[in-house]
Amino acid sequence: MEQLLTQIKELKKEISAFNGGDAETFRIKYLGTKGLVKSLMGEMKNVAAENKKEAGQLLNEFKLFTEAKYELLKSASTTNHQPQTSNIDLTLPGDPVPLGSRHPISLVKNRMISIFQRLGFAVAEGPEIEDDFHNFTALNLPENHPARDMQDTFYISQNPDWLLRTHTSSVQVREMEKGKLPIRIICPGRVYRNETISARAHCFFHQVEGLYIAENVSFADLKQTLYFFVQEMFGETVKIRFRPSYFPFTEPSAEMDISCLICGGEGCNVCKKTGWVEILGCGMVHPNVLDNCGIDSNKYTGFAFGMGIERITMLKYQIKDLRLFSENDVRFLDQFTGAV
Repeated sequence: MEQLLTQIKELKKEISAFNGGDAETFRIKYLGTKGLVKSLMGEMKNVAAENKKEAGQLLNEFKLFTEAKYELLKSASTTNHQPQTSNIDLTLPGDPVPLGSRHPISLVKNRMISIFQRLGFAVAEGPEIEDDFHNFTALNLPENHPARDMQDTFYISQNPDWLLRTHTSSVQVREMEKGKLPIRIICPGRVYRNETISARAHCFFHQVEGLYIAENVSFADLKQTLYFFVQEMFGETVKIRFRPSYFPFTEPSAEMDISCLICGGEGCNVCKKTGWVEILGCGMVHPNVLDNCGIDSNKYTGFAFGMGIERITMLKYQIKDLRLFSENDVRFLDQFTGAV
């Protein structure tokens, strides 16, 4: 007991005189897991049983004394490191805070969805890995149909009946199979085709396809829907034209062009000197497609359209290289901060 009292007395003198080091050095030496306070606590086993209560009180008091000294040192250290008020220039500008933004593809996709939702179209989505029936056969593209050559497809080698979808038309098929009429949907999503990557093509891209099926739907309904979309997306001054075309899942079919936004219709490299740029394909849903999906083609008609989001984005923001969308170059993406 006498030895313990002597040790506590000497350590108190040492702690009181401690001014030459920082607070962390003090904490490690006296209060750390291998510090002197913990070591001193271990001396309790050598104290006689009748003195343990008194020794415990002394050790606890010593611990509180040491912790108070540590807090004092820590407070002094904080005060000494605070900058002088006179050294702060309140007129300096603040540190810049970088702002992020949505990807331009997402910006345009959301804008397109918003426009069609105002016309009553709902959003439908489906799997990116599809089976042959939903991607081709149900859309009037049976096996060995020559139109399949228009789409270089990524097939899954372990099971050739499965593939990466080449268009979001497969989502339209799945919605038609449900048999809930009328149908008025748009189908945004990513699609895949085995194409050489260049400024105008990529092995993956994004589409928005639309479908409207009800009684007495006509080509005039289709044209008015697309007129509204183009004017809302690009402005009322943009010119529009339809050209006859061929798609196996629509009849009659057409492609729609708008006047080139880069040259104003005068002719440039982007529009190949024609003054026009194709933005989508469309047409009346082929009766065979309706029958394949269990819809009475004698009672119902409908129209469908599809467009690439990348192409719409390139026209809206006058971007000339498709590869910029997937290179993750911050210098390119920063240009769309605050864009709508």
